[in-house]
Amino acid sequence: MTQQYFVGIDVGAGSLTAMIIDLAGTVAGSASEELVTHNPHPGWSEQDPQDWWRALCKTIRQALAESGIRPEHIAAVSLSAGAHTPVLVDAGGQVVRPAILWSDTRSRVEAAELKDNHGTEIFDIACNVPAATWTQPQLLWLARHEPESLTRTKRLYVAKDWLRAQLTGTWETDHTEAAGTMLYDARRKEWSGRLCEMIGLDPSVLPPIVDVTDVIGGVTADAARETGLPVATPVVCGSSDTSIETYGAGAVAVGTGAVKLATAATITMVSPEPGQSTSVINYPFCVPDHWYLIGATNSCASAHRWLRDTFFAENGVAGAQAFASMDKAAGSVAPGAKGLLFHPYLQGERTPYWDPLLRGDFLGITFAHDRRHFVRALYEGVAFSLYDVLLALEEQGKGMAEARIIGGGSRSAIWRQIVADVLGITVVMPRITDASFGTALVAAVGAGAFPDLPTAAEHTVSIAARHEPNAQQHQHYRELHAIYRDAAKALFDVNHRLSALNKE
Repeated sequence: MTQQYFVGIDVGAGSLTAMIIDLAGTVAGSASEELVTHNPHPGWSEQDPQDWWRALCKTIRQALAESGIRPEHIAAVSLSAGAHTPVLVDAGGQVVRPAILWSDTRSRVEAAELKDNHGTEIFDIACNVPAATWTQPQLLWLARHEPESLTRTKRLYVAKDWLRAQLTGTWETDHTEAAGTMLYDARRKEWSGRLCEMIGLDPSVLPPIVDVTDVIGGVTADAARETGLPVATPVVCGSSDTSIETYGAGAVAVGTGAVKLATAATITMVSPEPGQSTSVINYPFCVPDHWYLIGATNSCASAHRWLRDTFFAENGVAGAQAFASMDKAAGSVAPGAKGLLFHPYLQGERTPYWDPLLRGDFLGITFAHDRRHFVRALYEGVAFSLYDVLLALEEQGKGMAEARIIGGGSRSAIWRQIVADVLGITVVMPRITDASFGTALVAAVGAGAFPDLPTAAEHTVSIAARHEPNAQQHQHYRELHAIYRDAAKALFDVNHRLSALNKE
């Protein structure tokens, strides 16, 4: 029998990755291409969808070349991307405006109004609370500030669905992505006319909803010429990156979860039902009849990169070499960074505060500190923000003793151990942590290579590293976290006044 291969494509905030795997979960080839985020105004974060398509075409060809396999041996393709990223398309199929990312905070006024006027009703329908990260308030902002954009819009896609449409010419989404728009009735599993009505949106612009593993079409002739994939290669729907990477890390059963150290840092936990707290986010999981609860801190790898570029990218040291230098620096400093604390609120904060006006800080600086302490404090500060998330989940009875760790930051052994010590849980790193791996597994299930998603994960996911928490360090970090949280709350008013003064 001819060997089958599966392609997973993931659109991250900073790059697009294409990965080819076989039935054993072995990577045959992969490639990544950086993406540019545009910030034309304070608090704005946008990307050009055409950049995604160019990156997809380039990386698929590179991955195929690296693998050495014949394109006709690709059995299926699937995609994932960050949620809440609307792509508006006109009657001629043209993108109306740049895509607004989840990290964009321009719609904070609209989100606050929706929360004040309809918060309880929205939570009852959508199982989530309005915030600037969601599509619903973003569309309300457009209705007020760019009404011509919505007037032109005939179809609304989210990121991975628009990109998939370039392969197939079809228009659909899955239940997780639908939930991410805050226009979806999460209990009825359908679009909500009431949520659309709140912002004056015509529901006809919303796509049909299908299952994550559904084959929705094949690669068109035009897409085949651009990508190197054969015409009619089956394309599987896919889902949002957090759902897919949690699954791809092997967190499949209820009570399991994942810690992600990426552009943002998150904790995700698989649950049989949505949570009842408004401090965390609820989504339908890619595994049928499951949900996942998620809390996040806005800045993780983005803060890490900022510190690198500001303090470590010098004398010809840059990129991975600079990150390695930072890791060495962090490891040379004792836990607690000699009393230096870092709040990673460089772009506001989500769980548990949901406040886009919070700002980052280093607190407790003395002449005894050098840049080694600042790196250690950054690693610990992100972990403290994740501890805020874990505490919010535990308040709902959703604790866990072990989590899979994923994302670019998980490559740092010292950061993994800090996370284990701060959270007080075992941290396990899968052999492959990129979301594109989980997306490729979804493609395999959609193609019929495995009977279901849990079976595919069981046969392909393996572990590369394991970190047990140090009980003494965890106690020390708990004491530091109490100061960290008190300091964050004490600075709320200061941050709001600073934002007002800078008219952000």
